[in-house]
Amino acid sequence: MNIIKATKRTTASTGQINKLRSEGFIPAVLYGGKKNNINISLKKLHLKDIVKTETFMSKVFDLDIDGSPERVLPREVAYDPVSDEPIHIDFIRIEKGSKIILEIPVKFINSDKSPGLKKGGVLNIVRRKVELRCPSENIPDEIVVDLDNTEINSSLKISSVKLPENVVPTITDRDFVIATVVSPTILVEPEKTEEVAAEGEAPAEGVTEEGAAPDAEGKKEDAGKEKAAAKPADDKSKAAPSDKGQSAGKEKEAKKK
Repeated sequence: MNIIKATKRTTASTGQINKLRSEGFIPAVLYGGKKNNINISLKKLHLKDIVKTETFMSKVFDLDIDGSPERVLPREVAYDPVSDEPIHIDFIRIEKGSKIILEIPVKFINSDKSPGLKKGGVLNIVRRKVELRCPSENIPDEIVVDLDNTEINSSLKISSVKLPENVVPTITDRDFVIATVVSPTILVEPEKTEEVAAEGEAPAEGVTEEGAAPDAEGKKEDAGKEKAAAKPADDKSKAAPSDKGQSAGKEKEAKKK
C-alpha cells in the first residue's frame, strides 16, 4: 500500500494558501464518510511524480495525517494553468464494505505475440479507460488486455478481460469493445485531372510569360510602319487627277488658237 504523509493546516485565506504553495506544499482536503472534513497539506516533492502517473486517480493510498492513518482515494487534482503543477488535491475516505465507481486505465500486453500486428495490422484503441464498480477492498490498478493470438479484424471486448472478484463494469447492457486489430490504412495520392494539366500549360501562351509583351509591342510597331508607308501612295493617287486637268486645259487653249 502506498503511504502519503500529510499535516493538518489552519490556513484558509488566499494569501496564506499562496504562501504555503511558495514553501513547497500542496493544499488538500479530505472528506467523506461519517467524519468531518480535514484541511491538510502535503509536500510537493513527495507527490510531484506520483500525481502524473496514469493510475494515481484510481489508486488507494494510506494517508498519514500527523500519525493518524486514513484510507483515501484521490478524487480531483487542480493544476496551475501556466506551470501545469498540482496546486490542490481532493481526497475521499474509503470505508470498509463500500463500493466505488472508478475509471481504471487499460494496459495491453503481448503485442509481440499477435499475428495480426506482425502482418502489419494496427491496434485501434477504442477505450483507454473503463468505468468499473469496485469494492473498496479490491480496487484494481489497471485492466490487462492480452493481445496473444489476435488476428487482423479481431475485436477485444470486455467479456474477454479477466476482472478481479466482485469488480464489474458499469455498462451492463452490452459487451462493449475495448480495442480492435485492423488492417493498415494506405493513402493513395489522387491523379492530376485534365483541367489541372491544362492550367499548367496556360502560362506558356499568355502574355504573362517573359518576352511575350515585347513581341506584341514589336507587332504594333511593324503595323504602324506599314500604315506610314501606305500614306505617300495615297497622296500620289490624289495628285494624279490635278495633272490630268492641267493637260486638258492646254488642249482647249490650242484649239481656240
